Amino acid sequence: MASSGRTVGGAASLLRARSKLLARLGSERNWADFLFRRVTWLCALLVVTTLGSIALTMAIASLPAFRELGAGFVFGTVWDPARRIFGALPFVYGTVVSSLLALLLSVPVSLGIAIYLSELAPDWLRNVLGFLVELLAAVPSVVYGLWGIFVLSPWLRDSIQPLLSDWFGFLPAFSGPAHGFGMLAGGVVLAIMITPTIASVGREVLRAVPLSLREAALALGATRWESVRIAVLPLARSGLIGATLLGLGRALGETMAITLVIGNRAEISASLFAPGYTMASVLANEFSEATGELHLAALAEIGLLLFVVTVLLNLLARVLVFRVAAGSARGRP
Repeated sequence: MASSGRTVGGAASLLRARSKLLARLGSERNWADFLFRRVTWLCALLVVTTLGSIALTMAIASLPAFRELGAGFVFGTVWDPARRIFGALPFVYGTVVSSLLALLLSVPVSLGIAIYLSELAPDWLRNVLGFLVELLAAVPSVVYGLWGIFVLSPWLRDSIQPLLSDWFGFLPAFSGPAHGFGMLAGGVVLAIMITPTIASVGREVLRAVPLSLREAALALGATRWESVRIAVLPLARSGLIGATLLGLGRALGETMAITLVIGNRAEISASLFAPGYTMASVLANEFSEATGELHLAALAEIGLLLFVVTVLLNLLARVLVFRVAAGSARGRP
């Protein structure tokens, strides 16, 4: 009897210890779930830590420029390392203008490709064209840059820019001599590079719209275009904005292709024919040759500016996506 009592008491103690352990583990009921949750949490934390460490490293490296140049670095328009004058506004301007120009050229074409592949193309052609569009994303950026040097820039110089100057020369954006190299060439190259990303993601977004919505619109007498415009596009707007966001992210960070065709001149010009410069391009061109501490710090601050501009544009796009999604949830088109 005594032995049985001790056995029962030991079992009760083990049960109490197990209950306390499970209470400490939380919602997990075994060690495997406990470890799995913590390991995946560490993986997610690693991403945030990496992002923060990148920003911190660039901020520390750019401290000499912060101390000596102050806010004048961001708003300065002259970049002359020989005289220790560093103004980053031309690079910010070139990055934003070239990226927005790329979106202006790419989004209508990408949306047309996505609609055709998801709504209109026959089955035998859909997969072939979809593969070819995605294949454009696999082309190295330096290949796009070389194509821009030997094909795009001469074509723009000899054909497109004189035509635009004749028709719209009264506008500042289309005035000035036709060099071939410049902001227009950089925007066209970026537009070609981001089109596969926007088109591929947009195609998947449109295919995710329920087929019943298309059938209901057609049953009510809508044409194919009306069913796409009324039933498909309103529901897919948030996803299409997300696809545009992905394309914008690539355009902002692109280096080699646009470096070869944009002209690499640190000036702010209203003309799209004039040469320009981007933040990624100046880092690629000058970082290996920078010897002075202030020059290196200025380049590090440009990298930090590129980081900040990218984050702000992504936050703006996220706000737009949230507003569109909230409007759809309330039943508004």
